[in-house]
Amino acid sequence: MSTVRFGRGEIVRQFAQPGGQGLFWRLRTLYLTLLIAATAATTGCSTYRTDVPRPPSFAIGHPEETSLGRAFSEQLGVSPDLSGFHLLVSGQEAFLARAALAESSERTLDLQYYIVAEDASATLLLYRALRAAQRGVRERLLIDDIYAVGRDFDLAALAAHPNVQVRVFNPFTYRGPLGISRLFELLGDSARLNRRMHNKLWIADNAVAVIGGRNLGDAYFNVGTDNDFADLDVLAAGPVVMEMSRSFDEYWNSDLAVPIAAFVGGAPGAGDVDLVLSRMAAHAERFHTTEYARTLRASGIGPLVRAGQFPLVPAYATVYDTHVPALAVADAAKQGRPVAMAIRRLVENAQHETILISPYFIPSARGVDLLCSLVKRGVHVRVLTNSLASTDVPVVHAGYARYRPRLIACGVELHEMRPRAGQSGSVRPGLSSGASLHVKAVVVDGKSVLIGSMNLDPRSRVSNTEIAILIESAALGAQLTSLLEEATAPEEAFRVELTEPGNKNAALVWVGREDGRLVRYDSEPLASVWRRMVAGLLGTLAPEELL
Repeated sequence: MSTVRFGRGEIVRQFAQPGGQGLFWRLRTLYLTLLIAATAATTGCSTYRTDVPRPPSFAIGHPEETSLGRAFSEQLGVSPDLSGFHLLVSGQEAFLARAALAESSERTLDLQYYIVAEDASATLLLYRALRAAQRGVRERLLIDDIYAVGRDFDLAALAAHPNVQVRVFNPFTYRGPLGISRLFELLGDSARLNRRMHNKLWIADNAVAVIGGRNLGDAYFNVGTDNDFADLDVLAAGPVVMEMSRSFDEYWNSDLAVPIAAFVGGAPGAGDVDLVLSRMAAHAERFHTTEYARTLRASGIGPLVRAGQFPLVPAYATVYDTHVPALAVADAAKQGRPVAMAIRRLVENAQHETILISPYFIPSARGVDLLCSLVKRGVHVRVLTNSLASTDVPVVHAGYARYRPRLIACGVELHEMRPRAGQSGSVRPGLSSGASLHVKAVVVDGKSVLIGSMNLDPRSRVSNTEIAILIESAALGAQLTSLLEEATAPEEAFRVELTEPGNKNAALVWVGREDGRLVRYDSEPLASVWRRMVAGLLGTLAPEELL
């Protein structure tokens, strides 16, 4: 079934709340004149059932008694407060960590994602989780409805397994064809439907977890597409994992998490379930013979994770997330966002250096004031984000571009990643290993490291739910700082400067290195004329709070 997708940069981001300007608010007003058409479009569309049981469930207690808990605790020693961490920089490493945790789990697997793609890597990871369920592991999968609509039956087939539960977060009411009904519903209920679950968690036995920026899909694991992302996760073991599980449980047991059975007319039959499982097995078999799979097997990471010997850095850490009830409040933006607040407090207290890495960077006027105040008192501020040529959402780049002159004029060091065309599937680790940057990380004073799902933009601050982990570790801070140094080298990123230093009204220039020599561009480098025009046009129309 063909569906209209409403993700970042797509239709869901193009309609303002009251107070918005231009085309976006006019389109919402136009909705009132299209009620007849909406009624016609939704005639025959199914709505989800509200009588499906949703019994509460929670993370297991005593994770230290599982094999994973025992194995990794040996690395961490006897301290009850220390957890262990390992940065997952390459897509291959991130894929293997998840697969190994699924294979090693004994009691539970909890998966929470914004996107679970319908491709090789995501299918294989779900298949690994299903195999765990077949040996008695309880699996809970929570997926945002933006990328679940159109897949109700297949997800229901997974949930037909007695050890698998699937819930959809903040669902659209109408499940009609072509996404037309969703468009009308979005226009009429944008206050609710524009708030999406952006969290990303993979938790095994409440003992070991992967948290960070990656969704489940080929582009995030560098399988070999033209649109690979450079991304970052962290594997965590120890007591901090129980904080992640408490967050997962809050989402899972909320009224906004609806069992997948509510969206299908009847439970899939045994033949339907067998067909879905056979397709997954066939995907896994084909994947097993690929060059990517051979590279994974040669790495040796899987056995290390399964044995609890994957090297960890011990540190203290805290988990921050968006509380679910805020979604139901019309003025949720006024309720505060714990992740955003944690980032602001962290940055405000910087003494020497602040590093901000985000694919979508729209600091707002208040954020610019904060960063410039840091520079004024001697803090070195460095930012890495996408260039117009590398971003996957040009309209967001337009929202960021308006802040560049003032940031650079006050002394913020600004770098924009250049695309790595034709190099997808590379095993090269690093923050510039993909065609587009997708890393979300903050490092302050070389020792406070925050990694999670939150972009530094209004959508993440105001609309999305997010999760992040703050780790106090000079070792991880040094590792991430080193990765930034590599990613901001002139061969990997453009440094954006002003033709007249300190003058925010001066023209911008982009400095990089090509074929061993420094080059300067006086307009957005490597971006097509069409992309520049689209970004400029949409940037003037889109309300910043939706970017």
